[in-house]
Amino acid sequence: DVTEHLGVSASAPAAAPPPPALVAGENGRSFEERIRMTRRRRTIAQRLVEAQHTAAMLTTFNEIDMSAVMELRKRRQDGFVKRHDIKLGFSSFFVKAVVGALKAFPLLNAEIQGDEVVVKHYYDIGMAVGAEEGLVVPVIRHADRKSFAAIEKDVRDLAARARDGSLSLEDLRGGTFTITNGGVFGSLMSTPILNPPQVGILGLHAIQERPIAHNGEVAIRPMMYVALSYDHRIVDGREAVQFLVRVRELVEDPESLLLEG
Repeated sequence: DVTEHLGVSASAPAAAPPPPALVAGENGRSFEERIRMTRRRRTIAQRLVEAQHTAAMLTTFNEIDMSAVMELRKRRQDGFVKRHDIKLGFSSFFVKAVVGALKAFPLLNAEIQGDEVVVKHYYDIGMAVGAEEGLVVPVIRHADRKSFAAIEKDVRDLAARARDGSLSLEDLRGGTFTITNGGVFGSLMSTPILNPPQVGILGLHAIQERPIAHNGEVAIRPMMYVALSYDHRIVDGREAVQFLVRVRELVEDPESLLLEG
């Protein structure tokens, strides 16, 4: 995971940076502000650059029609909240879809160790969270065994603890694949950086209504661009594209995900 790979403890708050140094400009009208990077920020910067220099990173894109999953959420939301005391979000659908796609394309749930490829037959899914001191990736353990409600509760709990700095190293250890959602900040499309030593990361983006061809007609649909960055050293383009297509198929058929999990 990002924080474990960086060698930074998530449970201990970083020391407060010194006050920024101000450099006065001509006639005092303009100035520059120098802010010392925290230790965590420096390490994150260094490791993310290293990740790009180590992996043969490539990104493939697709788009998902979110109509069915949005309709299902609306229809089932009240009953879900009454039963589980938590809202049914999009996170659980994407976690379930990723697990299903990883089972079909297991090399995306692997890592390189020396001259060997280690394929992992368990599914610990990292969920990237932007915290005050930088990106952290807490892990949903054994996501394939968990219900939609359990996944939603894990996402809520891990995100809250990421933001208040109470995550432990155990919360960050051992992820096999990562999901990151720039859509919550308004991003329409991006190329996510791999979370070493993982070889795949799925980027989600904002949902926008767009005209598309549907059953021979032009229809306005809520669409989301998705991006898969992968390590081309062990994952071929065909597998990567098929993986992302499988994620799309599963999310566009959310009833099948509910039946499976």
